[in-house]
Amino acid sequence: MQPLNSLDDFFTRTGANVRLYHMGRRVEPCELSTLAALETTHGTWPQPWQGKARLALVFSIGDMEDPLIWFLALPLDEQGQLDPASRDAFLQRLLEVLGHNVHSLDRHDAKRVDNLMQNNPLAFTPSVPFQAVLHAMASRDLGQPASQHLEPAEAYLEGQHSLDWRALGLQGLADFAVRMDTMQSQRLSEQLATLPSEVLTLLCYCLEHVAIDAPLAHSLRLRGEQAAANGDLETLCACVRAISGASDAIVGDWFDSLLTNNQGTDTAVDAIGPDLLAAMASRSWRVLEDAQRLPRFLTCLAEEPRVDFIAIVRDLALIPRLRLPVLMTLKDADPASPIGQRLTALHNAG
Repeated sequence: MQPLNSLDDFFTRTGANVRLYHMGRRVEPCELSTLAALETTHGTWPQPWQGKARLALVFSIGDMEDPLIWFLALPLDEQGQLDPASRDAFLQRLLEVLGHNVHSLDRHDAKRVDNLMQNNPLAFTPSVPFQAVLHAMASRDLGQPASQHLEPAEAYLEGQHSLDWRALGLQGLADFAVRMDTMQSQRLSEQLATLPSEVLTLLCYCLEHVAIDAPLAHSLRLRGEQAAANGDLETLCACVRAISGASDAIVGDWFDSLLTNNQGTDTAVDAIGPDLLAAMASRSWRVLEDAQRLPRFLTCLAEEPRVDFIAIVRDLALIPRLRLPVLMTLKDADPASPIGQRLTALHNAG
């Protein structure tokens, strides 16, 4: 029995039709070559989350009627490369279950293949919003219709507020966000100021995974700033997360304002806290790759006693493009600065 060397090897040998999606920082399509590089050439994972490469594998083999979905969290080492032991154990189990049938699987094998996820240490269950967005993206990418919840969500978000917003399903909001066209985005940006905060928050859980155009991003910022002025930090954080799909210039400009306000130049000074810092780091890590913004962010992080400074820093340092800037910012920090004081305290505690 020829061993399986990688997940990519499994999909190649079975002739599977497979789509991958990042499931860590955002739900985003992922090239199969990205997984292959991680497994075979010591590549680094571009979107690590809490020390793991979290991904969804949506695939069908042979004449399977419905695709299977695996949620796998592959452990990474300190360099952001694959720690292969648990992956290898999963592949061995996979080969033992399938035996010599690995090249000729069909729909009758679907249950056996899917059962491999039971009691699998690599398996994880994404949050409900992540699952909703994944299903919305996968159905769109596979050419399948959206859920039955899309139509009422479209009607409500485009201005028919006579509908009861409590009847809107999260899956409908996810389908709307994923399939939203330019005209729908424009109408949504015009309606955003009047949405109940409950609807806005759920919608933001979905928007944070898709591209956002400038008008909608502007409306999200206005709603977020209004929430900050009113002390509504939950809505502010939701808007900050949702705007992450806008251009780096738009996101970066708002972040600069928020991080600068933390130094006492605006009424939003109380907005910077654990939740907002986490929202910035988790969804908009791309805009932190900036010579001024990254030190400012890490300074705010160091000044916030309620966050696990080292945990967030380590997580950011696993992102390939941020690793060197983060390490250099820590190395160059003045011992008397908030970052330097945090590092000294950690060293003394250790």
